[in-house]
Amino acid sequence: MDEFDPAPTTPHDWPDDADTFDRVYDVALGLTEPTSYGDVADLADCSPNAAKKHLDRLAEMGIVRADTEARPAHYERNDGYLEWQEASRIAHDLTVDEIIDRVRELEAERDHYEERFDATDPDTVSVFDDNHETVHERMEAVSDWQRIDRDIRLYELARQLAQNDGHLISA
Repeated sequence: MDEFDPAPTTPHDWPDDADTFDRVYDVALGLTEPTSYGDVADLADCSPNAAKKHLDRLAEMGIVRADTEARPAHYERNDGYLEWQEASRIAHDLTVDEIIDRVRELEAERDHYEERFDATDPDTVSVFDDNHETVHERMEAVSDWQRIDRDIRLYELARQLAQNDGHLISA
């Protein structure tokens, strides 16, 4: 998930009332690769035992993934959780009709890129096919296309949540 890639916070960024769990949670959201609980403790300014306890709780909640087979245990954020959280926010903020309209707009943008590059998947487009001057422009276009595909998935998930009273499947 390239769009949402927060860096771990530093103690100076935390509010005065941030407790150990809050600091571990903030650091965990910035973990883009498996990281030992000791390293998380250093970043969260807490003891390794406290970091592990809170990371295990976050793993139970689905916010991070835990590799407890590694020694020491390693953790990284669960991008699926962040996507679900964002889709839930969209479902809360917009009506089903507004979500459907946004998906139509995004699909039109995607169709434009598919025609422009004569491809159906941005990952199959080489940004180096043209001359040197157009490489940057093609890189931006492909990146935008990838964002559009991601947003379509998010808005479709939000539509399902909105139509099913916060559930993915109807009751």
